[in-house]
Amino acid sequence: MRPSQSRHRLLLAFLSALLLTSSAIADGTLTQRTAIGRDQRLASPGGVFQLGLFSVANNTKWFLGIWLTASPSAVVWLANRDRPLNASSSGVVALSSRGDLVLLDATNDNETIWSSNSSWAAVVARLHDDGNLVLADAAGVVLWQSFDHPTNTFLSGSRAGQDLRTGAVWSASSWRSADDPSPGDFRYVMDTRGSPELHVWRNGRKRYRTGPWNGLRFSGCPDMTTFEDLVEFRFTHTADEVSFVYRDRVGSPVSRLVLNESGAMQRMVWDRAALVWRVFWSGPRDQCDVYGACGPFGVCNAVGAVMCGCIRGFIPSSPAEWRMRNASGGCARSTVLQCSGGDGFYTLRGVKLPETHGSSVDAGASLAECGRRCSSNCSCTAFAASDVRGGGTGCIQWFGELMDTRFVDDGQDLFIRLAMSDLHLETTKTSKLVVIIAAVITAFALLLLSLGLVIWRKIRQRSKQVIKFDDMVRGEYPTYHLETLRDATDGFCPKNEIGRGGFGIVYKGQMVDGQEVAVKKLSAGNSVQGLKEFKNEVDLIAKLQHRNLVRLLGCCIHCSERILVYEYMSNKSLDTFIFDPRRRADLSWRTRMDIIFGVARGLLYLHQDSRHTMIHRDLKAANVLLDREMVAKISDFGIAKLFSSIGDDQVTERIVGTYMTPMCGAAVTCHQSTPWTEWFRSCKTCTASVCCCWRSSVGGGTNEVSTS
Repeated sequence: MRPSQSRHRLLLAFLSALLLTSSAIADGTLTQRTAIGRDQRLASPGGVFQLGLFSVANNTKWFLGIWLTASPSAVVWLANRDRPLNASSSGVVALSSRGDLVLLDATNDNETIWSSNSSWAAVVARLHDDGNLVLADAAGVVLWQSFDHPTNTFLSGSRAGQDLRTGAVWSASSWRSADDPSPGDFRYVMDTRGSPELHVWRNGRKRYRTGPWNGLRFSGCPDMTTFEDLVEFRFTHTADEVSFVYRDRVGSPVSRLVLNESGAMQRMVWDRAALVWRVFWSGPRDQCDVYGACGPFGVCNAVGAVMCGCIRGFIPSSPAEWRMRNASGGCARSTVLQCSGGDGFYTLRGVKLPETHGSSVDAGASLAECGRRCSSNCSCTAFAASDVRGGGTGCIQWFGELMDTRFVDDGQDLFIRLAMSDLHLETTKTSKLVVIIAAVITAFALLLLSLGLVIWRKIRQRSKQVIKFDDMVRGEYPTYHLETLRDATDGFCPKNEIGRGGFGIVYKGQMVDGQEVAVKKLSAGNSVQGLKEFKNEVDLIAKLQHRNLVRLLGCCIHCSERILVYEYMSNKSLDTFIFDPRRRADLSWRTRMDIIFGVARGLLYLHQDSRHTMIHRDLKAANVLLDREMVAKISDFGIAKLFSSIGDDQVTERIVGTYMTPMCGAAVTCHQSTPWTEWFRSCKTCTASVCCCWRSSVGGGTNEVSTS
């Protein structure tokens, strides 16, 4: 027998003995005197994570990995993803005499399948409760850790980015398929050129980008701030390191950020009650998140009938391609820049900033200084704040094409260089409009004066009716002092706002005795419009008592103030569930049926069983509220109407209910441009058969986007 074979046999015998006597499983520690085999696991001290061998593809391939104990299918790290053990192999995990963690094939002469290849000799391997596998020396200094070698998952505390000193990259690569954890087609990496941002690549081609970090979140990921109560984010940009780290907050469930086989980045949170993973965020979210969907100088609008448009001052590079809904060629300037004093800047609001590769970044400059620098440099295409905190600070300047710009909720302002003629286009339109309005006002001045007396008389009559009604309410229904309601809502603070509608704003309040209430305040500037609804609601709902109707606790009348006080519904309205994919998934079928039956019982009471039978006339998901036990209660009786229960006909002489936004059609009037509103509606006839209607929830300013 050769000496080498003899040594291998002795090592195999030694490892076999260790497997039978190992005590490393319980405390999450592996030393040079211990090892684990195929049927053994190394558990973290708290039992949150486990390390061991697992199989895929009908037990034909075996891998060394780490997974969540409560969810063994959630593999968060892999060692030998490129080189699996086969079904007949006997794998052994041990700490070698050189201090490397190794995976050996005991049935094949102890061949090394995988090694940590650490530069220093470790004496212990530990699996921590955060899922990090660490190799340390005798003094406890970390020599190697799995967090520095992610596979397709980032855990709380692991980094995505780059060590600028050593060149080490912390990136993820997807699995090939659900049964094949070898590296797939997608990679998730930090691009450190320009303002750092995270990218997803597929086979060498960029597929998705998050946008640059803006001090609070990545520019193109508005959903990040919706789960700040679960995780906190930290972005580091120094001379030594560029990295993004998230950490689960104390008491929060385990979360993970996964690059799946289809190239989507998903933030998943473990639901300890239901024992399932909940997807809290996913990117790309829609077609506008596909890199370069609208080409250079194009802007993407995910909620519009026409997805791609050109930034003001630009026109489609190939109108024929755009008519075929192929906007990848992007847009070109409609007017050549003059540079020396002949250009200005147009503010495109509410966007994910364009790709920053090739941009210039100065975090110490003010936004005003950034604008001056860009204005003095003829090559500067656009500029924006690099940090949105404090009104906007720092400076990013673009010097070429603006690629991959899209509208997002709570987006940033982008200042784009345009020729003065393109900037003055809107001013010219506005001036013409002012002239027309002035002429119309002058023409109807006498008519308005003559109508003034009539209106004044009606207001006086209405005031008398209001005073009479107010006296009746004070005498018949429970009332609250205005100061009491101000104290309960912190002075009607905007942070306590829980809803708004045609009536005004609804605030959450807490009375002195601890009772939570919903305070519905009639807008002072809208008092004429809402007074009838106020009177109607007080008069009707105070007479109703039913489990599935929201209970009116009282009202407040003080000078011009009209306020209603209701019981507080902690789960808000039904539409916040059915139109939110995440919350909708929380509704079990039993809960859905209970809600349906609850609404039906409330309607039956209104239509038949109540002493004062009535029709609601504005029943919609937003007017169905849910209490803490998810009991459905009908609310908002401002336009409800009493009707006779003995068969008398009731006639409604005006249109009532909720106005629905019209979609594109022959009856829609097309306009050249329209200011942004809560739901933007603008049409421009491009061809005889196409009406380009689109909508957006972006607010502020007036934006034009060329469509086709």
